[in-house]
Amino acid sequence: MKIAVASKNGMVTEHFGYCENFNIFEAENNKIVKSESIPNPGHKPGFLPNYLNDMGVNVIISGGMGGSAIEIFKGKGIQVITGAKGSAKAASEQYLQGMLKSNGSVCNDHMHHDECGH
Repeated sequence: MKIAVASKNGMVTEHFGYCENFNIFEAENNKIVKSESIPNPGHKPGFLPNYLNDMGVNVIISGGMGGSAIEIFKGKGIQVITGAKGSAKAASEQYLQGMLKSNGSVCNDHMHHDECGH
Protein backbone atom coordinates (compact mmCIF):
# COMPACT_ATOMS: atom_id res chain seq x y z
CA MET A 1 0.00 0.00 0.00
CA LYS A 2 1.18 3.52 -0.81
CA ILE A 3 0.10 6.51 1.24
CA ALA A 4 0.77 10.06 0.00
CA VAL A 5 0.72 12.92 2.49
CA ALA A 6 0.59 16.54 1.33
CA SER A 7 3.44 18.03 3.33
CA LYS A 8 5.73 20.92 4.12
CA ASN A 9 8.77 20.36 6.34
CA GLY A 10 7.45 16.91 7.30
CA MET A 11 4.10 18.27 8.48
CA VAL A 12 0.65 17.79 6.94
CA THR A 13 -0.39 20.88 4.97
CA GLU A 14 -3.81 22.50 4.96
CA HIS A 15 -4.36 22.17 1.20
CA PHE A 16 -2.87 19.32 -0.76
CA GLY A 17 -2.61 21.21 -4.07
CA TYR A 18 -0.36 23.90 -2.62
CA CYS A 19 1.89 21.62 -0.58
CA GLU A 20 5.67 21.81 -0.90
CA ASN A 21 6.05 18.06 -1.37
CA PHE A 22 4.35 14.71 -1.01
CA ASN A 23 5.71 12.28 1.54
CA ILE A 24 5.11 8.82 0.11
CA PHE A 25 5.00 5.97 2.62
CA GLU A 26 4.94 2.34 1.52
CA ALA A 27 3.39 -0.03 4.03
CA GLU A 28 3.27 -3.79 4.45
CA ASN A 29 1.35 -5.51 7.25
CA ASN A 30 0.31 -2.08 8.58
CA LYS A 31 3.93 -0.98 9.07
CA ILE A 32 5.84 1.65 7.08
CA VAL A 33 8.66 -0.10 5.24
CA LYS A 34 9.82 2.68 2.91
CA SER A 35 9.43 6.44 2.61
CA GLU A 36 10.40 9.12 0.15
CA SER A 37 9.66 12.77 -0.44
CA ILE A 38 8.81 14.06 -3.90
CA PRO A 39 8.38 17.74 -4.79
CA ASN A 40 4.92 18.95 -5.76
CA PRO A 41 5.13 19.26 -9.58
CA GLY A 42 2.60 22.09 -9.54
CA HIS A 43 -1.06 22.82 -8.92
CA LYS A 44 -3.13 22.47 -12.08
CA PRO A 45 -6.79 21.41 -12.06
CA GLY A 46 -7.06 17.62 -12.23
CA PHE A 47 -3.32 17.02 -12.57
CA LEU A 48 -2.25 15.91 -9.08
CA PRO A 49 -4.83 13.13 -8.62
CA ASN A 50 -3.71 11.58 -11.93
CA TYR A 51 -0.03 12.12 -11.09
CA LEU A 52 -0.37 10.35 -7.71
CA ASN A 53 -2.51 7.60 -9.25
CA ASP A 54 0.24 6.95 -11.81
CA MET A 55 2.66 6.54 -8.87
CA GLY A 56 0.45 3.79 -7.44
CA VAL A 57 -0.88 5.77 -4.46
CA ASN A 58 -3.81 4.11 -2.63
CA VAL A 59 -4.49 6.79 0.02
CA ILE A 60 -4.06 10.59 0.07
CA ILE A 61 -3.88 12.45 3.39
CA SER A 62 -4.18 16.23 3.68
CA GLY A 63 -5.57 18.96 5.88
CA GLY A 64 -8.05 20.00 3.19
CA MET A 65 -8.72 19.45 -0.49
CA GLY A 66 -10.94 20.82 -3.24
CA GLY A 67 -14.10 18.95 -4.13
CA SER A 68 -13.02 18.30 -7.73
CA ALA A 69 -9.78 16.64 -6.61
CA ILE A 70 -11.69 14.51 -4.09
CA GLU A 71 -14.02 13.30 -6.84
CA ILE A 72 -11.13 12.45 -9.18
CA PHE A 73 -9.34 10.53 -6.42
CA LYS A 74 -12.51 8.62 -5.53
CA GLY A 75 -13.12 7.83 -9.21
CA LYS A 76 -9.68 6.21 -9.30
CA GLY A 77 -10.35 4.19 -6.15
CA ILE A 78 -7.97 6.27 -4.02
CA GLN A 79 -9.12 6.86 -0.44
CA VAL A 80 -9.15 10.52 0.60
CA ILE A 81 -8.45 11.53 4.21
CA THR A 82 -8.89 15.23 5.00
CA GLY A 83 -8.67 17.07 8.29
CA ALA A 84 -5.30 15.59 9.21
CA LYS A 85 -2.73 17.62 11.18
CA GLY A 86 0.75 17.19 12.59
CA SER A 87 3.58 15.00 11.39
CA ALA A 88 3.13 13.36 7.97
CA LYS A 89 4.66 10.11 9.23
CA ALA A 90 2.51 10.08 12.37
CA ALA A 91 -0.62 10.69 10.27
CA SER A 92 0.30 7.72 8.06
CA GLU A 93 0.93 5.52 11.08
CA GLN A 94 -2.42 6.57 12.59
CA TYR A 95 -4.12 5.70 9.31
CA LEU A 96 -2.49 2.25 9.27
CA GLN A 97 -3.69 1.65 12.84
CA GLY A 98 -7.25 2.64 11.88
CA MET A 99 -7.08 5.73 14.08
CA LEU A 100 -7.17 8.43 11.37
CA LYS A 101 -10.54 9.14 9.78
CA SER A 102 -11.49 11.81 7.28
CA ASN A 103 -13.48 14.76 8.57
CA GLY A 104 -14.69 15.57 5.04
CA SER A 105 -12.95 18.97 4.96
CA VAL A 106 -13.49 20.42 1.48
CA CYS A 107 -11.81 23.63 0.33
CA ASN A 108 -14.04 25.89 -1.70
CA ASP A 109 -12.14 29.19 -1.84
CA HIS A 110 -8.64 29.00 -3.31
CA MET A 111 -7.88 32.67 -2.59
CA HIS A 112 -7.02 31.65 0.96
CA HIS A 113 -5.33 28.35 0.28
CA ASP A 114 -3.60 28.32 3.69
CA GLU A 115 -6.94 28.39 5.51
CA CYS A 116 -8.72 25.31 4.18
CA GLY A 117 -10.78 23.43 6.68
CA HIS A 118 -11.47 26.51 8.80
